[in-house]
This record gives sequence, structure tokens and C-alpha cells, in this order.
Amino acid sequence: MTLSDLGYREEYDSYRKELNLESFGIGRIISEHKERYMVKTTEKDYEAEIVGNLRFTAQARSDFPAVGDWVAISEYDDDKVLIHAIFPRKTIIERKAVGRFGDKQIIATNIDFALIVQSVDRDFNINRIERYLAICHNAGVSPIIILNKIDLITKSQLSSMMASIHERISSIPILAISNETMEGIDLVRSQLEKGRTYCLLGSSGVGKSTLLNHLMQRSQMKTGSISESTHKGRHVTSHRELVILENGSILIDNPGMREVGIGDAESGLEITFDEITKLSSKCKYKNCTHTSETGCAVLEALAREEIDQDLYNNYLKMRREEEYFESTALEKKKKDKALGKMIKDVKKIRKRNKY
Repeated sequence: MTLSDLGYREEYDSYRKELNLESFGIGRIISEHKERYMVKTTEKDYEAEIVGNLRFTAQARSDFPAVGDWVAISEYDDDKVLIHAIFPRKTIIERKAVGRFGDKQIIATNIDFALIVQSVDRDFNINRIERYLAICHNAGVSPIIILNKIDLITKSQLSSMMASIHERISSIPILAISNETMEGIDLVRSQLEKGRTYCLLGSSGVGKSTLLNHLMQRSQMKTGSISESTHKGRHVTSHRELVILENGSILIDNPGMREVGIGDAESGLEITFDEITKLSSKCKYKNCTHTSETGCAVLEALAREEIDQDLYNNYLKMRREEEYFESTALEKKKKDKALGKMIKDVKKIRKRNKY
């Protein structure tokens, strides 16, 4: 196995030289669970921990390693390494952190494609698909939509479902599969390229881990069933994990996400809702909110039924979330800055009192 088989890019070499990291080994984070890491190298997999300097200089959770990261390492035991630095991330798929004020949560890094998995029964929701598309577009990651469990519906129902997606979402590949009958699995496999990294996204119970097992052609990821009482997926994948398929493509499985909160994803929203973005340039006011302004091209198109009402409603909801996140993130930054200044002032006073 070579570094390129793991998805390594030549541009990382210049970074190693620039920061004098050439004496260190190179590895990729393949799993992370409560700051316990596994790193894959060209030779083997290692347990890993970060060095103290990396820990103490970290200002946010995003400064810690994440699955998909390339890292500079040194071996200190037969099966253990120390992580000294994180290489610049080519792409970052992230969402608003659940329950954390103004923070973001990294889902995975250095991703080329995202496989957005939805089941065609109770999980199917175009609004949620647009949320996933927004975070993918914001990261510069190419999305592919996968509709699973098509064995539960008729071909006519599937055609209607596909048509409803195409009405609101264009130019995104859509693959229909069944983990039960294996229909469409070979089609998904044919889309996966050697050396490219793919990330599975979706709610609990949509079949991400089962799909990964089929693509691996062996059972590695734990799978679960749908709860009979709540009809919701049970959490099975407890942490993110990167695996390499036989054809050389790289997949990252993720725990199911109940919430897909939107952070500072302005560019992602603009791409996802490109129809509204194009109309915005024709609005009378540059700072038009597309809610009540006279001369709003978006509202005029909505009145003429040229854009979908549900798409418009979802756009406004996600835009409000994005704006709220930006304001809370700014407030958090101000508080952190004030706290940092206070700590420095206390240290200065203690130093003066010493003498």
C-alpha cells in the first residue's frame, strides 16, 4: 500500500517542508472516539494520541484531529504513535454542533464525495436532503443521493419520488438501491474510484452501515433494525471510521444524525438554492431578504409559481439558521477574547505582586 492509495496528495509535501515535518512519519486518521485515535500508515494501523503542545495550543474542537485528517507522527511503541501536527484540510464536512453555543462539529475531512443516504419509507424528506446538500456544497464536496429500501415501495411510487426530488434538486446524481435485494449495489460500487474518499451521511436506520458492508463484500460494520415502537432507526455506528474497499476507494461511515444544523454555510446555501440565488441578482435591493420587499424578484417568481413553495420555505428556514449561527459565533468569539484578556491581566498582576 502507498500513501496515494490512502488518498494522499502531492501538495502535502510542500507543507511538510515548510513546517520542518520531513523527519516525521505520515498517517491518516481512520477512527476517533473521545480523543482516542487510530492512524493508518502504509505499513500498519496504530493507536495514537496527540502531543501536549498540540493539545494546549488548540483553541477549538476543530483544532483536534478528525477522521480523514493527514497527520505527522512519530512511533513510541510497537503499536502506538504520537500525533505532532495536522496537515491542512482539503475539505471539511461540518454541521452546527448540537447543544454547543456558536460551535461547529467536524463530521469528516479531506472528502471528495458525499453519499447522502435516505430510505424511501419514513425517513424520506427532501428538506433534509437539501440540508445535507448545503453542508456538502459549502465544503466543496460533490454529493450523490442514494435512495435505499426501494423493495418497500412500488416502481410507480419510486418514479414519483424521484420526480419530486428532480423538481427541487437538479444536476445531482440519484441512485436507487435495496440492501435487502441487492438491487443497485453494483451501480453504487461502479461510482467509487480508487484513491478517492467518500463519506456516508444520513439518519439512523437508513442502511448506511449495511450498504458499507455490501460494498466491502464482508460484514465489518454493526447493523441494526428499525424500532417497532418509534419507527426510527436505532443508533448502531457509535463513531466515525474510515475503511478501504477492495477496488481502492475509501469510505467513511458515520453515526446517524438526528439534526443537521446549518452553521456558516452561506456559499453552500447559494449553490444548493441556485435558482433563488440567480433571482436575487434581479431584486431591487441588494440586501433583500426575499420576505416582504417591493421589487423582490424571488417573491415575484414565487407568485408566478416559477419556484417551489416548499423549496422557498426551506431556504428561508436554513438562511435564518445560518444568520443566527453567525451572530452567536461572533458573540462567542467576543466572550472568548474577553476571557483571554482577563486571564492575561490576572497573570500580569500576579507577576507584579511576586516582585
